[in-house]
Amino acid sequence: QVQLVESGGGLVQTGGSLRLSCATSGIRFSNYAMAWYRQAPGKQRELVAGISSHSDTNYSNSVKGRFTISVDNAKKTMYLQMDSLKPEDTAVYYCATPIYTPTYWGQGTQVTVSS
Repeated sequence: QVQLVESGGGLVQTGGSLRLSCATSGIRFSNYAMAWYRQAPGKQRELVAGISSHSDTNYSNSVKGRFTISVDNAKKTMYLQMDSLKPEDTAVYYCATPIYTPTYWGQGTQVTVSS
């Protein structure tokens, strides 16, 4: 069975940092393209960052230069390092695979950025 489990969310002040983790099982991790999505209250879920099986990365314009997506193949874990956080980054963050039409999702982790 496939499992994606996010962790690392929390409450931070504007300008702070968080590191989200997505632990995976049941997939051939190194062969999968993976992504982070987020959904704020009243808004559509949006793609934040993606990483291909060749380690090519893409970011939404709103987070480019502030967030970094990475993977640890040995641990079968994906990370999202979030720096210079803004209130508009407040959302539930989800890991997913594949990137553009996900078929597997984690349960989500809440990120709240206060003014």
